[in-house]
Amino acid sequence: MTNRFAVILAAGQGTRMKSKLYKVLHPICGKPMVEHVVENVSELKVDKIVTVVGHGAELVKTHLEGKSDFVLQDEQLGTAHAVMQAKEALSGKKGTTLVICGDTPLIKADTMEALLEQHKAQQAKATILTAYTDKPDGYGRVIRNSEGMVEKIVEHKDANEEEKNVKEINTGTYCFDNEALFNALEHVSNENAQGEYYLPDVIEILKSQNEVVSAYQTADFDETMGVNDRVALAEAERLMRKRINEKQMRHGVTIIDPANTYIDADVEIGSDTTIYPGTVLKGKTVIGEDCHIGPNSEMVDAVIGSETYVRQSVIHDSSVGSHVHIGPFAHIRPQSNIHDEVKIGNFVEIKKADFGKGSKASHLSYIGDAEVGTNVNVGCGSITVNYNGKTKALTKIEDNVFVGCNSNLVAPVTIGEGAYIAAGSTITKDVPGEALSIARARQVNKEEYVKKLNLKN
Repeated sequence: MTNRFAVILAAGQGTRMKSKLYKVLHPICGKPMVEHVVENVSELKVDKIVTVVGHGAELVKTHLEGKSDFVLQDEQLGTAHAVMQAKEALSGKKGTTLVICGDTPLIKADTMEALLEQHKAQQAKATILTAYTDKPDGYGRVIRNSEGMVEKIVEHKDANEEEKNVKEINTGTYCFDNEALFNALEHVSNENAQGEYYLPDVIEILKSQNEVVSAYQTADFDETMGVNDRVALAEAERLMRKRINEKQMRHGVTIIDPANTYIDADVEIGSDTTIYPGTVLKGKTVIGEDCHIGPNSEMVDAVIGSETYVRQSVIHDSSVGSHVHIGPFAHIRPQSNIHDEVKIGNFVEIKKADFGKGSKASHLSYIGDAEVGTNVNVGCGSITVNYNGKTKALTKIEDNVFVGCNSNLVAPVTIGEGAYIAAGSTITKDVPGEALSIARARQVNKEEYVKKLNLKN
């Protein structure tokens, strides 16, 4: 098999984004657009990926660490100049080099593979990825000869009327014979209005040498879209979200309203799970089978078991077992571990807590920095008082404890197995197992006291 290399152009600052964030790091469905490109290229089993970086180089390297080599383009002097930065890494090697922009996250691996196969079949020195569009204004036109090979690429501003009617456009993605590419790059001139070195000039040079230049036209114009501003960013997000949702549905997930369901690229969902509208699933979230998620729920880096219900709730960086009911309007904060058969009800907040199998906090409670055993009942309005203004402390509730409504458990404190906490208690000391703890003032009724207040006019 011919050696394969890839050069990813990711050095442009992206001024039209109007952003402090380097352009190719803007996220689409949970990861930077350039990371989508690198991962798609990696599916092609390339021998080396070289990413050309400029502004924000260190941040790009952080996101792509272990996935690519890097070269620096200090000055942005055009696409040909950018590819030239990879000369030391690739020049002189035999094989085929794919050149793709880091702001084209929608190009599929299958499309790039078809491009490479076309290149091989035609024994070409260069092959251009093209697309058909009814609105070609602004794009370079691909002009073919009578045999279907590429005659030239004409930029819109330079095209005559006949050429402007051509609707096959250059997408800016190419593959080249690697040696021919770097030889041709030595002859690219910057004698143009911008004083830059342009990669399409390589095509003209190869044609002047009577080399074969072919083209592969993708059937999907949308996947060739480059992201240059916030409008295109939103459109790319919409298209990728549609792609992700369709993939999930084809793998057995029911999505009630795909247009109003937001699933990141790395999310995993088991079959026969139903996702309701307004749900946002982000990061490395993993959801089991036969779950019901939403409506209007958010999960970030969450792991959910099977046959679990989550309604109108938020779960961040936490794990939830199987046969669990969460919500509506519950908040599971980071570092929480909810075991099987648990109920976390409306307006309950869990933070950095281990919540044991079969336990319940049905409504209006805060459980933070706590270890909760099995079959524990936390009554309405009860909280763990975990913060003294300087440090956090642990509350430990052992198995089969009953915590009455409106109880305060002031950490550090341990409630022994099988204990009962009377409603309205403020517990500041450990409670032995099987004990009833009552920590509230004795009720006093003062007869006829209201008359003394003289409230009536």
